[in-house]
Amino acid sequence: MLYLGCHLSSTGGNVKMVETARAIGANTFAFFTRNPRGSRAKPEDPADAAAAAEMLLEGGFGKLVAHGAYTMNLCTADSEARAFAAEVLADDLRRMAALPENFYNFHPGSHVGQGVEAGIGYIAEALKQAMAPGYPVTVLLETMAGKGSEVGGNFQELKAILDAVGRPDLGVCLDTCHVYDAGYDIVGNLDGVLAEFDRIIGLDRLKALHLNDSKNPFASHKDRHECIGKGSLGLDTFRAIVNHPLLKEKPMILETPNELPGYRQEIAVLRSLEA
Repeated sequence: MLYLGCHLSSTGGNVKMVETARAIGANTFAFFTRNPRGSRAKPEDPADAAAAAEMLLEGGFGKLVAHGAYTMNLCTADSEARAFAAEVLADDLRRMAALPENFYNFHPGSHVGQGVEAGIGYIAEALKQAMAPGYPVTVLLETMAGKGSEVGGNFQELKAILDAVGRPDLGVCLDTCHVYDAGYDIVGNLDGVLAEFDRIIGLDRLKALHLNDSKNPFASHKDRHECIGKGSLGLDTFRAIVNHPLLKEKPMILETPNELPGYRQEIAVLRSLEA
């Protein structure tokens, strides 16, 4: 079964997100745990979360893929900002326990001149402190495009974080635009890229995907998302992804430049590609 969805606004609460997902033909979705460009988080509503969890179960939804704020940089050179980011991470994981057995995905961060090794150390330390034993949440590192001083622009850097944390409940979310922009040719050699991922990280760690076409050519390190089939990846790449036996049952989240009607259309297109 294909589990397809998109980023939904959490403004109306968890139940509203489930209802919206149903209305656009989605059976999974993503949401930001707090303001994606800031740090404010909505007050918690346990009753709303419990009702949504029941709806997800009854509706046969796949695992959700919550997303940490873009501003949460766990490896910034500013020690106070780094400590605050670590606090945000810990709070997000605690809050995610209200929707158990789902995923929490985040961008590893940018080392801003300190070097990749230092950045990986800071990220791993924050994760080790935040990932309390027994939390019903699987944390995912997102593959990045490798622009500037981003950490996670190649599989080796993600593997280094995984090894430094040493926890089985830490995985990877593969973003199609990011990996293509980073220099992994999923257009011409999807099987080869997955084999390389398996060799370096292990496919058991690949838990979810972000489906995005790219406005840029291969290995551009730019990270500019495009609508499905309208960029340099092309529709045939997504046909291969949604039918790939190693990928087709993982939650796939659209992050294309769309509003809800566009997401509804893209979900329908992706379902039509399934063999």
